[in-house]
Amino acid sequence: MIKVLFVCAGNICRSPMVEAVFRDLVAKEGLDDQFYIDSAGTGSWHVGEQAHVNTRAILKAANIAYDGRARQVSRQDLDNFDYVLAMDNENLSNLRQITAMPYAEISMFLADALFDGSVSEVEVPDPYYNGRYEIVFQLANAGSIALLKRIRAERGI
Repeated sequence: MIKVLFVCAGNICRSPMVEAVFRDLVAKEGLDDQFYIDSAGTGSWHVGEQAHVNTRAILKAANIAYDGRARQVSRQDLDNFDYVLAMDNENLSNLRQITAMPYAEISMFLADALFDGSVSEVEVPDPYYNGRYEIVFQLANAGSIALLKRIRAERGI
């Protein structure tokens, strides 16, 4: 089982959107039985809450299901997941402060998409403050495609 965790600040906007988009892509590729996919936040402000109403609206319009609840990332996550993907540099830094020797590969979610030229930025902007949910959705799609391509190559699937 390949375990993938997406991380943003509060786990109500970016990471749940990316989680849902990646899960949908994996299912469409017929690989859902090979993956465990989740999301979390570095902060605890929204623990137990549904994804932001705008995140849910974008996903619903794209016919992508999501019913998760916000949770905070833990030290144990960094031992249990294979890939932990941060939405921005601040969250990447916060993840690296949790432990010096994680089992998981901790990196930026958009790194693969930046490398292949499908995006021009490495950070997913936080729409909680700027309302750019559609941009986040576009980045979620591009980043998910690039990430799955890399995982398939690394894992031979």
